[in-house]
Amino acid sequence: MSLHQTPCAGLVDDTYASAALRHSAEKFKIPADGQPARDVYELIHDELMLDGNARMNLATFCTTWDETEIRRLMDECISKNMIDKDEYPQTAEIEMRCVHMLADLWHSPESAVTMGCSTTGSSEAAMLGGLAMKWRWRKKMQQQGKNCDRPNLITGPVQICWHKFCRYWDIELREIPFAPGRYTSTPEEVIKRCDENTIGVVATLGTTFTLQYEPVRQIAQALDKLEAERKLDIPLHVDAASGGFLAPFLEPDLEWDFRLPRVRSINSSGHKFGLSPLGVGWILWRTKEDLSDDLIFYVNYLGGNMPTFALNFSRPGGQIIAQYYNFLRYGFEGYRKIQQSCREGARFFADRIRSTGIFELISGGGNGEVPGVCWKLRPNSKVPFTLYDLADRLRTRGWLVPAYSLPPNCENTVIQRILVRHGVSVDLLNRLADDLDDAIKYFNTHPTGKVSAKEGSAFHH
Repeated sequence: MSLHQTPCAGLVDDTYASAALRHSAEKFKIPADGQPARDVYELIHDELMLDGNARMNLATFCTTWDETEIRRLMDECISKNMIDKDEYPQTAEIEMRCVHMLADLWHSPESAVTMGCSTTGSSEAAMLGGLAMKWRWRKKMQQQGKNCDRPNLITGPVQICWHKFCRYWDIELREIPFAPGRYTSTPEEVIKRCDENTIGVVATLGTTFTLQYEPVRQIAQALDKLEAERKLDIPLHVDAASGGFLAPFLEPDLEWDFRLPRVRSINSSGHKFGLSPLGVGWILWRTKEDLSDDLIFYVNYLGGNMPTFALNFSRPGGQIIAQYYNFLRYGFEGYRKIQQSCREGARFFADRIRSTGIFELISGGGNGEVPGVCWKLRPNSKVPFTLYDLADRLRTRGWLVPAYSLPPNCENTVIQRILVRHGVSVDLLNRLADDLDDAIKYFNTHPTGKVSAKEGSAFHH
C-alpha cells in the first residue's frame, strides 16, 4: 500500500475534510440527511465571521458586552418560556421585581403596585403604551357621546416604531418636523397640533437621530395649561428607550418621569443602556386606570388563570433574569459610574472631533443627551469627501459609523453618529479617532468621486 493509500485517522476525523464542509451549505431546502453537530457548527460559525464585529458597531444603541455570569444565567433559562408563569413562578416573580424597581427609579407614586410588564424591546413597549392611550381616549369619547373614528397622536421626529404604531392601528400621526437648528419637538409645536381627537403626546428622552432629550417637563406644563384653558385632558407618554436608564443616574434632578402628573406611561429598553442582552424592554403605567382591562387577556391553558398583555406570547425568560442580575450586580451607584464613564468617553471623542476643524458638533455627551457624538461637516469646509465616504472608509478598519440624512425640512443635512455604550472604552475611542484622522488624510491625498447616500450608507432609519 502506498503512502497515499494509507488511511489517516486524523484526516478522517478532521472537520474540514468532512462531507459537510466539502460543499456549500444548503440555502433553499432542508438537506435529505443530517450532519455531525461539530461539522455543522463550524460551517455556520465560519459564515458568521463575515458579520461585522458587534463591539465595533457604534451605530447601535444596544448592549454588545456582557459578563460571563449573564451568559450562564441565560443558558440556564434557555428553555424557560416566560409566559408560563404557573410553570416558572420565580421567573414571573423576578419580572415583577424589575417592574417595581423601575417604578421606584422613575418615581411612581405607588411603586409597589405599579402596573407594568416586560417586552421584547422598547418598540413593543411603545406600542403597548400607545394602545393604552387609544383605549383610554376612546372610552372617554364614548362616554361623551362623541365620534371616535379619527384618533391622532403627536410626536417629535421619532424612531420608526411610532410610525408603525400609527399605521398598524389606523391613527393619524402628527409628527413635528425638524427645522434648521431644531432637532426636537417644542411645547409650542405640540400644542398647536392638539385637539379633542388627540389620544396622547409622545416625548422622547433621547432621539434616534441626534441623541438629544426632548423637553418633557416643558411639554407637560404646556399640556397642563391647555387642559385648564380648553378642557382637553391629553396624556403624555415618555419614550425613554435610552434615557430611562441614563437620566436617573446622570441627571437625577431632571423632571421627566412620574414626578410629572401629566406623564401617564413610560417605556424603556433594557437591552440598551439598561445593560442587558438583546431582547428585553419595559412599559410602566402611572396608575391602574391608565391601562384598560379590555387590553388584558386571561389564559388558563398553561396551568393557571394568568393575565397577559403583550404583542408577543412565548419568549425566553433569560433576558428578564439578566436585567435583574444587572440591578443586583451594579446597584444604583454601579449604574451611575458606568453611565458616567460612557458620558466621559463621549466627551473625549467630541473633543477629538472638534480638533479636526472640519466638523460641527450637534451633540457630544452633554447634559440632556445620550452618551454619544453626532456631527456634520462645517458649511465652509472644503474637503474632497462626504460623510458617506468617511463611513465607507472606516468600514475597512471594521468600524460601523453611520452617516445619514435628516428627515424632511432638513433632508439636505447629512450627519454622522456614534454611541458610547458600556464596553466602549476611551482606548477604543482613541483608536477610532486615529482611524478617522487617517481616513481624512487618505482622502486629502487620494481625491475620489463622492459616495452618494444610496451607495455609501448601509444604515437606515
